[in-house]
Formats: sequence, structure tokens, C-alpha cells
Amino acid sequence: MATYRIIVDISQRKLHLLDGNRVVRSFPVGIGKIATKTPLGEYRIVNKVPNPGGAYGAYWMGLSRPHYGIHGTNRPSSIGHLVSHGCIRMYNNDVVYLAKLVPLQTRVTIRK
Repeated sequence: MATYRIIVDISQRKLHLLDGNRVVRSFPVGIGKIATKTPLGEYRIVNKVPNPGGAYGAYWMGLSRPHYGIHGTNRPSSIGHLVSHGCIRMYNNDVVYLAKLVPLQTRVTIRK
């Protein structure tokens, strides 16, 4: 049985999906702007919402830090850049893939 966890590497602008200690897949992400940085720390996925609409793209996965999450985007050109209000943006296809794989309470580490 898979034991998934997520590491978001701010300096690389990458989200890494791990099964145990093995990286299964890595994805490019958009992160928070200078004024609204993505918060470093340890969190959990506490909710998942398909098709939240608007700027959140195809999927929203809320983190245990209120008002922050991993989500899709209606602006795919923003991926790889400092663009958000602190959330982690992914391509819609990538966030749907990830959301279908990881369960609620999956650990999310955000680091430099």
C-alpha cells in the first residue's frame, strides 16, 4: 500500500510526490509573490474540492493552514513563477492527477 507525502521545494518551484522516501513524480508549480510568500512548514491536506472554478482551476486541496492550498489555475503561464497569494499552483492536469492519488491527511512539507 502506498504511503504518499508531498514536498514542495520553494527554491526549485517543484512539488515532489513521494511514496515513502522514493520520489514518484515531480511537478512544476507557481508559488507566492514576495509580498505574499508561500508559508514554510508541515501541513496536511484537509479537504479536496473538484472544479472550484475561477482562479483555482480544476481542483482545490486545502491545507491545514487556513486559506492556503494546492490548486489548479486558469492561467497556466503562471506556473514556475512567483504569482500567488501564498498557494501552490499547478497545471490543471497535474493537480487532478495528484488529487486522485493522495488521500485526505496526506503530509505536505513546504521548504526552501
